[in-house]
Amino acid sequence: MTSTRNNDLLLQNINPTESFPISFDELEAAAKEKMSAGAFGYIQSGASGEETLRKNVSSFSKFSIVPRFLNDVSTLDTSVKLFSHTYPYPLLIAPVGMQKIAHEDGEIATAKAAAALGIPFIQSTVSGYSIEEVAEATSDSPKWFQLYWSSTNDEIGYSMVKRAEEAGFEAIVLTIDTVMLGWREEDVRNQYSPLKQGFGKANYETDPVFLSSIPTTDFDSIIQGILDNVYHPTLSWAQVAELKKRTSLPILLKGILHPEDAKLAIENGIDGIIVSNHGGRQLDGVIASIEALPAIVEAVGGKVPVLLDSGVRRGIDVVKALALGADAVLIGRPFVYGLAVGGQKGVEKVLENILQEMKVSISLSGVTDLKDLRDLLITNSPKVF
Repeated sequence: MTSTRNNDLLLQNINPTESFPISFDELEAAAKEKMSAGAFGYIQSGASGEETLRKNVSSFSKFSIVPRFLNDVSTLDTSVKLFSHTYPYPLLIAPVGMQKIAHEDGEIATAKAAAALGIPFIQSTVSGYSIEEVAEATSDSPKWFQLYWSSTNDEIGYSMVKRAEEAGFEAIVLTIDTVMLGWREEDVRNQYSPLKQGFGKANYETDPVFLSSIPTTDFDSIIQGILDNVYHPTLSWAQVAELKKRTSLPILLKGILHPEDAKLAIENGIDGIIVSNHGGRQLDGVIASIEALPAIVEAVGGKVPVLLDSGVRRGIDVVKALALGADAVLIGRPFVYGLAVGGQKGVEKVLENILQEMKVSISLSGVTDLKDLRDLLITNSPKVF
């Protein structure tokens, strides 16, 4: 536990020689200037009419913290233990694919930024750099691997998980809400598919099992093979059980929104749950992640860690999620916009701003330890007391 000097955090960021977008809206606008219309639309947009995309953000405002004062908040412990690892903050980089559409350095830049702050970087299956390239660039920094199940050949998924384990990754995140691609009108409008353009092929073109499953190894064959494999309408608990047998790493399911699915996950030996609706990019009209969180936390009952993804835009969002029972929180679009604006340094600045606001907000709530956040009174009702 160290002194947070939270009373100085705002003043430390008032520097007339620096200029970087502060709010999420400013950051998004700056990223739009840097990216092509297709690339920006791909990152920014949601599925169908974008109801879920909007709800993910607006639903945070339904929850209000009731702070306590006259507590000594001169020190703050923000560390969190997930599985056998202790991290300095309850923050992780969400698995966002094809980051080269935002910046040429893509996942390498983001992973380095995460490493600089000790934050786990979750690498997507559909990355512009391979598992091994990211591992080489970031040494022993904390990294997790997100797996898209391969619909035509289970062995491809097992091969990638083995590669991640051998490269020193610490956990496997199996995404379960991509049985098919969500209806994304902005991509149709822009006639844009980064997957078809090859921005997400690095892990596939370096995987021996995948390469042996396609007729040739030219660009078109690789891309078609990816398209044939990346969505998984047949994924079921049977494959999840087999995956458990194939790795010693903890497995988290990303995409849980229903408490009964959370209970089934525990019954099937899953090690962690990520409450997520894919950032509003898959099924529109679905419950906001932050609204789904409390019921899932209750259903899990502390048996496994519960993480929150989708809609997090700033530090106070992190605090609300933690107060509602999340063990940690994933950051998505904000870091991608930081990557577009300033590469590795841009990602670092976005993360630093979120962390600083988070620290200030925790202390102003009257809390000095993350575990005590759950004792805070947080309400979504106008009648508080």
